Amino acid sequence: MNEPINDSAARPETGRAGRIKTAFISLVILVLGAALVWLVFRTEPTATRGPDTARETAMLVDVTTAEKGDYHPTITAMGQVRAARELTLRPRVSGQIVERASAFTPGGMVDEGDMLVRIDPADYEATLQQRRSELRQARADLDIEQGRQNVAEQEFELLGEELEGTNKALVLRQPQLEQARAQVESAKAALRQAQLNLDRTSVTAPFNARVLSRDISLGTQVNAGEALGRLVGVDEYWVEATVPQSELPWLRFEERSGEAGAPATIRNDSAWPQGQHREGQLQRLVGELNEDTRLARVLITVQDPLALDADSPDKPPLLIGSFLNTAIEGREIQDVVRLDRNHIRRNDTVWVMEDGALSIRDVAIAFRDAEYAYVSKGVEDGEAIVTSDLATVVDGADLRTEEDDG
Repeated sequence: MNEPINDSAARPETGRAGRIKTAFISLVILVLGAALVWLVFRTEPTATRGPDTARETAMLVDVTTAEKGDYHPTITAMGQVRAARELTLRPRVSGQIVERASAFTPGGMVDEGDMLVRIDPADYEATLQQRRSELRQARADLDIEQGRQNVAEQEFELLGEELEGTNKALVLRQPQLEQARAQVESAKAALRQAQLNLDRTSVTAPFNARVLSRDISLGTQVNAGEALGRLVGVDEYWVEATVPQSELPWLRFEERSGEAGAPATIRNDSAWPQGQHREGQLQRLVGELNEDTRLARVLITVQDPLALDADSPDKPPLLIGSFLNTAIEGREIQDVVRLDRNHIRRNDTVWVMEDGALSIRDVAIAFRDAEYAYVSKGVEDGEAIVTSDLATVVDGADLRTEEDDG
């Protein structure tokens, strides 16, 4: 038989006893809260207005001293290495290649005047001999004609007749003499041409060069004007850089100034060891914009680009077609303050610490390069420039430095 369940045991207390218990617990919580508030106010430090408090409320900043002077900005640009002298070697006579220099191979180095290939000279030697014989024959014919003219003059004197103009010239054989002389001159020209053709069977390097390619081998039959290979001069390379048109007035070109062009420092951070660089010189403005970037093209010359001289064994060589970083020295800017670009704030302002307070200055900037801004107005020599970033920027806000704390 099931017993009845006692519901009073599972339910919370009700009635007058329950209400008294709830009120007691609430009173205890209120008393504890009031005690905690009283304790907080009793232990709060007392504020003072002494100098130590002012130092703690001023913002701690780093500063640098402004220095006014004359500076050369640096114009940075990307550049590509190009050959200053490059040609495709071509013979001026036809024939079979019978000799080739060992240096005439891709990557080989040749000096000006070195023989690179020789074309079979046999035919040209025979022609030269023939032209010499023809010259001797022409000279002999001239001598004979001069003898005939002497005889004609003697006979004409014996006749005692008077002739003028063309008739006299014909009697004295002057046209025949001029013809013999012309044949001698023609034979001389033919001999010179035969000698030139023989000399041209030896193809030489026109300048100090590196061989980029070779298109022939021993036994190859070549015609006049056919490509033998490509050479590039090694005395000088160009670095073609692109700069914004607005920066052109700050560049000193050799062709415009009549003096040495502006120096340029060339680096390849991705390929050269750290710290290595090459020196170049700004030569001229190309006068045509880059089709892709619409930037102006300028040429920088680099002497001894392959570092072949004994005085520069540790310099990195330049490779044609490679991209390099260039830093060109700009024209001098006089009487300006040079600041790090990061210290130029929004709307071309500079933060100056003046008498322990922040002074927000509007400045005039003569030029900006990749690293610095050159301020012509708004900041004076010796002023303290705030270099720290501030969470709250209010003109006149109190500032302090670590030196002030010391």
